[in-house]
Amino acid sequence: MPDLNKVMLMGNLTRDPEVRHTPKGTAVGDLSLAINQSYKAQDGQLREEVCYVDVVTWGRQAETCKEYLTKGSPVFVEGRLQLDQWETKEGEKRSRLRVRAERIQFLGRAKQGAGGVTGGSQDSSSAGRSASVPHEDHFDQSHAVDDIPF
Repeated sequence: MPDLNKVMLMGNLTRDPEVRHTPKGTAVGDLSLAINQSYKAQDGQLREEVCYVDVVTWGRQAETCKEYLTKGSPVFVEGRLQLDQWETKEGEKRSRLRVRAERIQFLGRAKQGAGGVTGGSQDSSSAGRSASVPHEDHFDQSHAVDDIPF
């Protein structure tokens, strides 16, 4: 039976993107996404539910997210689920499930650079901008486990 691991999410960032670098210089970015869903409960009340998802990006895509996105930025993320497992210094086993981004499309306004102000009028050049990395440039995480600085 064939396997499929594909995630597509649309939401807003809950904080500014964070970027760090592996010892070999590869950028690793962390994003936190909030996805809102409204529904009508059995009692007829309109309820809102929020799902928080951690997203990791690699390479140039991580740097582009740091450059153009801020807290509250709307984004569309395509990627796959990734299970991270580790052991703490106390010997406790830990794990977390997050999304490994393959493509991030910026849906809102671009962050102004060089002394500019974030926000303002809609910049038509930023609408639909994507931080997609060409296939051959994808960082193969399986070969760099020893590289991860955390």
